[in-house]
Amino acid sequence: MLARGSHENTGERLRLTLRALQSRNYRLFFAGQSVSLVGTWMQQVAMSWLVYRLTGSALLLGVVGFASQIPTFLLAPVAGVLADRWNRRRLLIATQSLAMLQAALLAAAVLTGVVQVWQIIALSVVLGCVNAFDIPIRQSFVVELVGRKEDLSNAIALNSSMVNGARLVGPSIAGVLVATVGEGVCFILNAASYLAVIAAITAMRITPARRHGARKHILHELREGFTYAFGFPPIRSILSLLAVVSLMGMPYTVLLPVFAKEILKGGAHTFGFLMAAAGVGSLGSTLYLASRRSVVGLGRVIAAAASIFGVGVAGFALSRELPLSLACLCLSGFGAMALVASSNTILQTIVEDDKRGRVMSLFTMSFMGMTPFGSLMAGSVASWLGARDTLLVGAVACLAAGLHFSRQLPRLREMVRPLYRQMGIIPEVATGIQSASEPTPPPEK
Repeated sequence: MLARGSHENTGERLRLTLRALQSRNYRLFFAGQSVSLVGTWMQQVAMSWLVYRLTGSALLLGVVGFASQIPTFLLAPVAGVLADRWNRRRLLIATQSLAMLQAALLAAAVLTGVVQVWQIIALSVVLGCVNAFDIPIRQSFVVELVGRKEDLSNAIALNSSMVNGARLVGPSIAGVLVATVGEGVCFILNAASYLAVIAAITAMRITPARRHGARKHILHELREGFTYAFGFPPIRSILSLLAVVSLMGMPYTVLLPVFAKEILKGGAHTFGFLMAAAGVGSLGSTLYLASRRSVVGLGRVIAAAASIFGVGVAGFALSRELPLSLACLCLSGFGAMALVASSNTILQTIVEDDKRGRVMSLFTMSFMGMTPFGSLMAGSVASWLGARDTLLVGAVACLAAGLHFSRQLPRLREMVRPLYRQMGIIPEVATGIQSASEPTPPPEK
């Protein structure tokens, strides 16, 4: 009887964790993206190692990171307006096709032996422009794939687990391929991987969302999105915390080749292991979030996650041994993904449908758009201060930002309650930014 009950409980928890996959469109999306993202992580690892192999410069690592991500900061708000205006499925097919072309051009340059750093920078800018549109469109597209609104938080968590499962597999494969056959093969495989997601999106059966109201000038809708997001303190606080962590903490990935080669005395394999360790922590974080029954208490998770991430980065900066470095990166990966996925869930829950694309573009701008400035700053500072001290400064900033957000939580909870009652969202979701110990507020009479 105990064994049977144990199996039933395990099965129930598994169904709870995977409940968003009951939607056919989301299953297709999940399968296609799972293949494509492995290729994406392979390319990212191979590109970083290629730049460092060609130049031996931490500064140029920062420049390449800046080039690939600055378009997100500049173009994501415009992409958000388009996501609220146009058919998101068609937009995604276009962005995925362009990303496939970029990977193919990069592979051709490497395999023909003509690759130079300026070409890598130029192609990084191209991919950055594509991602500036792809990421906010893809984030807002997830809502259209889930049959039941109460499964949205689970879909977001599973989406994050998919990203980090690929982050675990991709760098490990890339480390082996770079060491044996070179970086070019990684770029070819990445180009081929985009076919999976394009096929999945094409196979979906989706009724396009109705756009309410007449279209306004794009600048008016852009300003409307900024006013809506930054005029509401809960959204503003989450975006601000993400921006600080992305600027000061996330660029640690840019300096991983330096740590792998100079401090840990390793090579491409070591770099791949470091990237995979962060992926292990991130995957564990998303599986934890996916297994939650509701979004109750995610406000506290956000505050704690920023601090956990800071501790992990600080420990990695001080470590000189590979096992300890891997453990610290696992911790930082857990904190980073818990922060991003929980923030995404709350924002997707509280935002109005007709402004979803614009708010998610600001989410992308805060999470991805600030990283290029951090990458450039990390590469520049590390060239004279050293990689270790650079990461320590960023870790302290993340700890301080997490503490500041936790002090704001009581005020933010009070602001979220009436909004959810007005929107008529189920009580479980309505307490998403509240602490788990708070009772659900009674419905208005």
